[in-house]
Amino acid sequence: MNDRTAFLRPTKHRSKQGGWTLLEISVTVLILSVLSAMAIPQFMMFRKDSRTFGDARDLADMVLLAKMRAASNYTRARIYFDTSAQSYHVEIWNKTLNGGAGGWQVDSVVILLSTGNTFAFGSLASPPSGTQTAIGLAPGCQNLDGSAGPISNTSCIVFNSRGIPVDSSGVPTAQDAFYITDGSSCYAGTVLATGLFQLWRTDVGAAKWVKR
Repeated sequence: MNDRTAFLRPTKHRSKQGGWTLLEISVTVLILSVLSAMAIPQFMMFRKDSRTFGDARDLADMVLLAKMRAASNYTRARIYFDTSAQSYHVEIWNKTLNGGAGGWQVDSVVILLSTGNTFAFGSLASPPSGTQTAIGLAPGCQNLDGSAGPISNTSCIVFNSRGIPVDSSGVPTAQDAFYITDGSSCYAGTVLATGLFQLWRTDVGAAKWVKR
């Protein structure tokens, strides 16, 4: 046998290239479909909860800002929640407005909640332990002189110059809170009569509040 014949003859050790069979491809696609069906809803739930937590954290910062504004200006300050527009901002009491009668003055930008989030607590029936006696948003915001009653579709947490939450009569209160829900989870921000702020979370199915 010459060298040319040996070169042309197929050898047994030459590698055989093979592809995926239809069955293998079908099984792979099925496995990927099952994993996607399990992972995507969990990811979307995590994403939605993260967005709601972000709103709650921003609101917590706004509570601290209102307390600081009240102390630094030796006046009252409040967080004004618009439960219709799903927005909020800080206001301070300016006694020089309205010819010396005083009035509330906007002291921050107006911030909107993330899409899908609302100031509400769904079907939850009880507040976080050691906070409010009954679950609910803080009372409605008072008009300039307070005589006309609360403004519709509003909620206000008011601080005096010592950083203590007070009601419309200026009496310290432990009933102030905000609630944000996305329909699956709910976050609450509560203010004790001492001025201590706490952030909580629970699923909407049952009030199992956990401090955040």
